[in-house]
Amino acid sequence: MANQTTESNQLSNTQTYGFPIYAADWIPEETVRSKIDKDQDNSEDGGDESSSSSTSRSCIVLAGGGGEGRSGIKNVIVICRVDLDTKSLSEQPLGRIVLGTDLPYRMAVHPRGGGLVCALPNSCKRFDWENIMSPREGDQGGEEGEEVIKELKDVGQQLALAFSQEGSVLAAGGEDGTLRIFEWPSMKTILDESKAHASVKNLTFSESGKFLVSLGGPLCRVWDVKASAAIASLSKEKDEMFAYCRFSVDNAGNEVLYIAANTERGGSVITWDTATWKRRRSKLMKNYSISAFNVSADGKLLALGNMEGDVLIIDSTKMKTHQLVKKAHLGLVTALTFSPDSRCLVSVSFDSRAKLTVIEKTAEKRKGSKLAGDVVVVRVAIRGFLLFLDGKGDHR
Repeated sequence: MANQTTESNQLSNTQTYGFPIYAADWIPEETVRSKIDKDQDNSEDGGDESSSSSTSRSCIVLAGGGGEGRSGIKNVIVICRVDLDTKSLSEQPLGRIVLGTDLPYRMAVHPRGGGLVCALPNSCKRFDWENIMSPREGDQGGEEGEEVIKELKDVGQQLALAFSQEGSVLAAGGEDGTLRIFEWPSMKTILDESKAHASVKNLTFSESGKFLVSLGGPLCRVWDVKASAAIASLSKEKDEMFAYCRFSVDNAGNEVLYIAANTERGGSVITWDTATWKRRRSKLMKNYSISAFNVSADGKLLALGNMEGDVLIIDSTKMKTHQLVKKAHLGLVTALTFSPDSRCLVSVSFDSRAKLTVIEKTAEKRKGSKLAGDVVVVRVAIRGFLLFLDGKGDHR
C-alpha cells in the first residue's frame, strides 16, 4: 500500500552530474518552453510533441561544485530536463554556466521567470535564464550572463535566500545573523536587521506574502513584512534544534507553518498555528536525522531527506508515511524540491546525483480508479446484454 513504508526505487530515475549539488529548484515553465521544444524537435523525428503534457517537458536548475579547493571540480549552475512520460532526468544538461572559484551555495528562483539569485561566498549574483541556456565555447561561463547585486555585495556568505510567492520581495539571511528584505526588482530596502539571529539558517514567506519566518539560533522569528517588524518568536523545546521552515496551506485552506527540527531521538516536524503562533502538534521520526525538508505545492505532502541518503515523504494531514526511498543517495541529502503540480520530487546530494521520484497514488485514489474501471466494465456488460436481448427479439 502506498501509505505504508515502501522502497520506491522502481519509480525513480537518477543521473550523476559530476559535482556536489547544494541546491535544486524547478524553473517556471514559460522561461524555458521555447528551448525545450527546440531541443525535442532536434532529438526526435516525426514525433507528436503536441501530445506531451506541459509537466513532461519541465526543467530543474541545480547548483554546486567543489568550492575554492584544488579538487578540479568546477562550480556550476546547470539546467536539466525532466520528462515525466519516461520518468527521467536528462543525462546532459540543457544549459550550463561555470562560476570560477565561487561556490553557489544557496539559490532562489524567481517565481515569474525573472531569473535566478545565487548566494556566493561573499556576494549574491543574479543570473538570466537565457545566458545559462546558451551554449558556451570551451565550457566557460561568461560575465554577461550574471550580475552582482550591489545591495548584496561584500556582505559575506548568505545561508538563506527566498522570494515571496508573487516575486515582489526578496529576503536574504546571512551567516553573520543579518536579515535583509528588499522590494524586487528595485532592491529598495524594507528591512536590514543586523542582529536577527546568531546566524540565519532558513527563510520562508507565507502564501499571502504578509509574513516572513527566519530560522536561526537560538529560535525562529516571525516578521510582518509591510511593518518591517518582528511580531512573534517561536521557541524550541527540550533538545530541539530547528533546521528548516516552510509555510503551506492545510485542507481547510488555512495557512500553517512547518518547522523541521532534529532531536536526540530523531527528526521532528512541528506544525504551528499562524493566527496564534502556537504549536498545534509535532511528529517524531525516530532515528531519522533531517538534512533537507520541503512541502509540496498543494500542501498535502512533506518531504524529508536524512544523513544516510534516504528520502521520506509523509502525508501532511495524517503525518503518516506515504513513501520511502531507501538509499536514494550515497550520503547526506542536501535539497528537496517538489514539482509545481506535486506529482514528483527531485532530491540532490553531495554524491553529485539528482533523483526523480514519482509520487505514488494513495490507496484511496487507486481504489477510486479501480471502482471507476469496474463501473465501466459493468456498463459495457449491461449494454452488451441488452443488445443481445434485442437481437433475440428481432430474430423471433
